[in-house]
Amino acid sequence: QVQLAESGGGLVETGGSLRLSCAASGRTFTDYSVAWFRQAPGKGREFVAFITWSGSNTIYADSVKGRFTISRDNAKNTAYLQMSTLKTEDTAVYYCAARYMAVATNKNQYPYWGQGTQVTVSS
Repeated sequence: QVQLAESGGGLVETGGSLRLSCAASGRTFTDYSVAWFRQAPGKGREFVAFITWSGSNTIYADSVKGRFTISRDNAKNTAYLQMSTLKTEDTAVYYCAARYMAVATNKNQYPYWGQGTQVTVSS
């Protein structure tokens, strides 16, 4: 089992920045790839960003490419999502998810999830 806990959400104005954190506990964090997903009110959960277990490769949704950066610090068992140039359409609950050593951007491929953190971007 891997337990995940997100933090860092909040209210920010358009154009602002936030950094989300995903703290992991349980199994060996370095064996797990991590992804961020988000869910806006009335919409499905969508992929945002992915990072491999080693941190050597990343994948981004087109909607956030160039604005968001995913990273991880395996010594701290934590993954991050740095969000910049935020837009109102980025408003959502953001979730981190983990799965064992695989490249995946489909939410159905992730067995471990955090509880989510709310990000609200105001105009």
